[in-house]
Amino acid sequence: MQLRRFDGVDAFLAAAGDFLAAREAEHNLILGICSNLRERPESYTAAPYLATVRAGDRIVAAALQTPPFQLILSEVDDPAAILLLAQDLLVRDLPGALGPVQHIRALVDARAALGGPKAHLRFSERMFQLTEVRPPRPIAGNARLAVPDDRELVGAWIAAFLHEALGQDDPAEARDVVAGWLSGRGRTIHLWEDGGVPVSLVGAGSPTPNGIRIGPVYTPPEERNRGYASALVAAVSQAELDAGRRFCFLFTDLANPTANHIYQSIGYEPVRDVDAYRFDRP
Repeated sequence: MQLRRFDGVDAFLAAAGDFLAAREAEHNLILGICSNLRERPESYTAAPYLATVRAGDRIVAAALQTPPFQLILSEVDDPAAILLLAQDLLVRDLPGALGPVQHIRALVDARAALGGPKAHLRFSERMFQLTEVRPPRPIAGNARLAVPDDRELVGAWIAAFLHEALGQDDPAEARDVVAGWLSGRGRTIHLWEDGGVPVSLVGAGSPTPNGIRIGPVYTPPEERNRGYASALVAAVSQAELDAGRRFCFLFTDLANPTANHIYQSIGYEPVRDVDAYRFDRP
């Protein structure tokens, strides 16, 4: 069994692309990040970590990290690959790691057993895939694409989403991300308007060979429970399918049963549960 690192995303995909694409839904996050690395390399401030583990003539695991973000672990077809990855990642400064529940737990435990930092469960998510939209009940309003004039509102809502969903508090970073999105780099941002007033937000981006990831999804507290997010996610998902995508993917917080129900009601089907860990750092 052999671990190999890659200097660039093209070489990584040449080696791991078939392995990842064979389970496109399970690997939509890795594949989407690879698309971003190809299309917008200037958005990343440090060289990514790109690695595969091969057993004989087949890839059995892959991992990716774009500093300063967390490591993303693929499906693992041979448990022995976990130890190789843990050894290779032992001295790498990782803020966290995300992956399939049993595999990512094995990785963080193996890294700790080798003398690495302890890891603490941060959140659990469920990965969904959609191939056909089931329209939700009609509600007032309509979807539209966000434009540069929406920058202040979208920036505030993205900052609120990051705080609420991930515990991140950096409004300036949120504004910088939004500026890129609204200029046509990265995600497209869509708004639902009721009476001409924006009431919900949905993003779409990080394409895979046949799909695209939907998110973030945010509705301010005072506008919730009115069907706005369901209507907007359904509209954006349908638009992506109409544009030729075979799949739409999204992630939900397992601690939020309402969101899980909403997305399933419009056609999203569960694929995989993933856990995210945070590492102790100096």
